[in-house]
Amino acid sequence: MQLGAAGATIYVTARTSRSARSEMNRPETIEETAALVDAAGGRGIAVQVDHLVPDEVRALVGRIDNEQGGLHVLVNDIFGATVIEWDKTVWESSLDTGLRTLRLAVDTHAVTSHFAIPLLIRTPGGLVVEVTDGTDEYNATNYRVSFFYDLAKASVNRMAFALAHEVASHGATAVSLTPGWLRSEAMLEAFGVTESNWRDATARVPHFAISRESSVRRPGRSSARTRSRRVALERGVTVQRAAGEGLRLH
Repeated sequence: MQLGAAGATIYVTARTSRSARSEMNRPETIEETAALVDAAGGRGIAVQVDHLVPDEVRALVGRIDNEQGGLHVLVNDIFGATVIEWDKTVWESSLDTGLRTLRLAVDTHAVTSHFAIPLLIRTPGGLVVEVTDGTDEYNATNYRVSFFYDLAKASVNRMAFALAHEVASHGATAVSLTPGWLRSEAMLEAFGVTESNWRDATARVPHFAISRESSVRRPGRSSARTRSRRVALERGVTVQRAAGEGLRLH
């Protein structure tokens, strides 16, 4: 919501809208998130997009170009897996389920970057943010409880590394960002986390404790701790936030 508070125009995309839900069957909608951007002082535009469908992503980027004439920040926060087979080896896992996990976590980012980055680098100073779970250092030395999940999380960090090399000559920057303990509605419900015990996760899994210095809170919602970083934005900045289903930072 801080981009909205800075006056940004944000295209909020995902598969779940008021008219249709994704396979995750979550009640949260892109319209609700766009309204939160408006309330923060920006302009939120909800667009239903499946980021595995190239034609839909191409149409989205074309619309942003037509309506705004540019793209300044691309946030690839896309996942939305419904089933993850924890504690199973690659040979014990369902191949269909595992490959679906990789498509949702990796292919979606690649498809979106393919179409959106040419618009982003048209103006120097653009920023690409790849959002994942776990820092690069943590993911490099820790097994993430499933072959496919482990590969998905590490791949996003590597994508940011590769994109940083590719966009640098165009005056743009690519970074990877982990929000630490992601307290989305889906995560709270799946793991039985409550307001009284969520900090226990940082003691058991240290990579969730990204920073103890800053807390972002939305009235009536849970807080999420994240790395403290100030970004100065001019009014008129256009942001595309490609959101995973049920993954909404508070």
